[in-house]
Amino acid sequence: MSPALLFCILIGYFGLLMAVAWATGRNANNDSFFIGNKSSNWMLVAFGMVGTTLSGATFISVPGAVGSDGFGYGQILIGYVIGYIAVAYILLPLYYRLKLTSIYHYLDVRLGRRAYQSGAGFFILSRLLGATARLYLVVNILQAIILDSLGVPFWLTTFVVLGMILMYTYQGGVKTIVWTDTLQTTCMLAGLFFCVGFMLSELDLSIPESLARMHEQGLSRVFTFDADSPNFWLKQIVAGAFIVVTMTGMDQEMMQKTISVKTVGDSQKNLLSLTAVLVVVLSAFLFLGGLLYLYAPIVGVTATGDKIFPAVVMGHLPATVQIIFLVALISALFPSADGAITALTSTFCIDILGIQRRNDLSEAAKVRLRRHVHLGFAFLFLALVLVFKWADNPSMIGVILKLASYTYGPLLGLFAFGMLTRRTLNDRLVPFVTIGAPILCGLLEANQKYLLGNYRLGLELLIVNGILVFAGLFAISQREKAGPAAVTA
Repeated sequence: MSPALLFCILIGYFGLLMAVAWATGRNANNDSFFIGNKSSNWMLVAFGMVGTTLSGATFISVPGAVGSDGFGYGQILIGYVIGYIAVAYILLPLYYRLKLTSIYHYLDVRLGRRAYQSGAGFFILSRLLGATARLYLVVNILQAIILDSLGVPFWLTTFVVLGMILMYTYQGGVKTIVWTDTLQTTCMLAGLFFCVGFMLSELDLSIPESLARMHEQGLSRVFTFDADSPNFWLKQIVAGAFIVVTMTGMDQEMMQKTISVKTVGDSQKNLLSLTAVLVVVLSAFLFLGGLLYLYAPIVGVTATGDKIFPAVVMGHLPATVQIIFLVALISALFPSADGAITALTSTFCIDILGIQRRNDLSEAAKVRLRRHVHLGFAFLFLALVLVFKWADNPSMIGVILKLASYTYGPLLGLFAFGMLTRRTLNDRLVPFVTIGAPILCGLLEANQKYLLGNYRLGLELLIVNGILVFAGLFAISQREKAGPAAVTA
């Protein structure tokens, strides 16, 4: 298919997003930008969050990883379900009871200003790295299938994509994103299930027949029983649960949308509905990965990992499927970046700059400040995407989860300490603990061959990181004196 036609489809899709942004962003203020005026419909939030949770990395990397790991991602999926239930019934009631706009304000109330700023700082770092890694993956594919042939350099593609995202989130923020994410999730899921149906048709197999073929070729294996392996089933399930607790329940981007719902009951419905949909959708992605690896040898495709899905579709499937794939891919791209830029802007403005506490600024001045921060994060995204392009890792889903282990571990330790103890902290020492624990984890991982023998660390590094932070905070704490500091779950 002509790259020029694919480019026109990209521009048309963006035009649709801009129309939604114009309709939802009129008369928006900072409250609209940060938490959608606390009036978001829980069903829309739940459905739109599917797209944010999955992202382009899931769309490309989860099917691609089937070739090496089989359906092993299913182990993590079981943990996800446990994690979402924990977030719904432990963290959400706490956030609503404290009427939070930024969830990190809990750390301020419970542990002190340095803990608050440390939590917000690690969120900013984790979201910057994770979201730009996801953005790089999809932009790199768009570059390969469309822009390279048109002579457009990678940096310019990234600049234009970020400019598009900035344009439709600039005014309405969360109020707009709730609606654009719903549109984008619809397109992504339609593309996923269409590709599954088309691949079954091309292979002339039923679902049971295709699963039998996958089993014969070792593609449908779910559980790993080697306790020393990073993919050991118990490690993966426990890590999956903690990934959700941290990357959803302690993540301002995800919670920003969730707490924009009016009541805690509706917010819990949102998360539980999201969980049910994710189980179906991620299972479909794994199934699609198996189909791709059955089909690739037939048409002579040797690509693996992140490259197999685009290689099969763009090189060997009809134009209609290519268009649907492109729209679905773009739909997977935008939710992972638009929500991240908006949440990072909110966290920096509220938690670092204290915009809501500043009485010296007029409402118009606060809006201008928020817009400048929004623009600044867009340029940071551009710089980091170019760094990932330079690094060029073949499997970005592994990179994203590894980054999460290091950057969300301090958040896990901070929240756990606040909720599970009644001790008060030496606030000045908190940054040393939260920075020191990831450094220790890096040293442990680098020397695990000598320290752990045959045992290999996997995603449980996130839990180890959190435990180290918890232990460090305990060491710099003392028994709580009577007073208002105790705000626990």
